Formats: sequence, C-alpha cells, structure tokens
Amino acid sequence: MRIEEYDGDRRDLLWSFRLAEDSESSLAGYLDRGVVWVARDADGSVVGHLQAIPDTDEWEVLNTAVAEDRRGEGIGRLMLEAAVDAARAAGVRRVVLATGAADVGNLRFYQRCGFRMDRVVRDVFTPEAGYPEGLEVDGIPLVDQGWFSLEW
Repeated sequence: MRIEEYDGDRRDLLWSFRLAEDSESSLAGYLDRGVVWVARDADGSVVGHLQAIPDTDEWEVLNTAVAEDRRGEGIGRLMLEAAVDAARAAGVRRVVLATGAADVGNLRFYQRCGFRMDRVVRDVFTPEAGYPEGLEVDGIPLVDQGWFSLEW
C-alpha cells in the first residue's frame, strides 16, 4: 500500500469523497480545498483518500474514506498517519476532525488512533444543512457531529 499526496483532478475521486459525505452541497464547497492524500494499491488504483485543511495553528481532517471492500486493512490509519506526519513537519501541534456521532465505528477508529473527543455539535446532519432526511448509521439516527483532536 502506497500513501501519496494527490495532485490530480479531485473530481476523479468523487466516488471516494461520497463514501464519507452525504451532502452534495457541502462536498462542492470543500472539494478543492486543502491537501489530499490517496492510498494506492499495488496496481496503482486508488482505494481511499484523506483530505486535510492546513492552517498555522492546527490542521483539520475534513474528509476521509476507504473503499468498502478494503476496510479493516489499516489503510485509513496509514492515511491518517501521513496527514499527522505532514502536520508535524509543518510545525503544527494539533490535528482536529469531525465525524457523525452516530457512527460508532468511526468513534472507535479515531480513538484507537489516539484522538480524543472535544465536543459534540447538535443538529448538524439535517435537511436544512443539505443532508437527506432520515440518515442513519447502523440503525442510529445521524444528527449530531463529534469533534476529536490529537495534540503533541
């Protein structure tokens, strides 16, 4: 597995971005921002991505996904480590990210990677914000957003 910074047309990665983003209007607003890393298989095909927004004080991981048939192989962790390493190299001491509070798998994953929960923002994933009505993750209504951070 090779993790590398992506400099191609991000529209070619829409399939991956859409795995983690249910609002087309939100996605359109941030698709071209920040830095994107991709995970490439031995044959060069992209099996996941991570997008981060660099800033002077902290970096935000904005969108990350791994192809459904490749989850559980450590690919997400490798991409997250690449982003954290880049933030460290840039002199930043904090990386933040948000995920759906109903996504227990994501909550577990980020904590296993060393991130700690900072706060919960209520009523983020609503039709008024561009998200489909009735979103669920494993039978849990997706409404709120959990914020995590990693500091060193």
